[in-house]
Amino acid sequence: MTKILLIVHVLAAIIAVGPVTVAASMFPAAARHVLADPADERARAVLRNLHRVCRVYALVGVTVPVFGIATANSLHVLGDTWLIVSMVLTAVAAAVLAALVLPRQSAVLEGPAGIADTKRLAMYTGIFNLLWATVTVLMIVRPGSTTSV
Repeated sequence: MTKILLIVHVLAAIIAVGPVTVAASMFPAAARHVLADPADERARAVLRNLHRVCRVYALVGVTVPVFGIATANSLHVLGDTWLIVSMVLTAVAAAVLAALVLPRQSAVLEGPAGIADTKRLAMYTGIFNLLWATVTVLMIVRPGSTTSV
């Protein structure tokens, strides 16, 4: 059962978190295209689509910690420091996405927005991506485990 939980956890991370990180990273540049040419409906449609990808896959991403906790429980590592740090960073990443990235994407879509708004959004997106990269490293290295040697 542990292997199945781990497989679902890893697949969920790839399928859910990957698209959010890519779409969120593309959003500020796409927003600058819209700012440069507000009449470009194709650019506006791309921006709406990127925001929709972020929103939908953020909801799907809830499965990642759910199956992660189930996997950790079956492996009896819920008290390990590396896992606790990973869970805290995951919660912070989710908070950054929910409180900073998605609302600011919505604000840019509703307009009016400026270059400073896209730069701030790019910064928040970078923080979100850095948090996920750190969690990924912790999941692979697992400090204190036999695989981290």
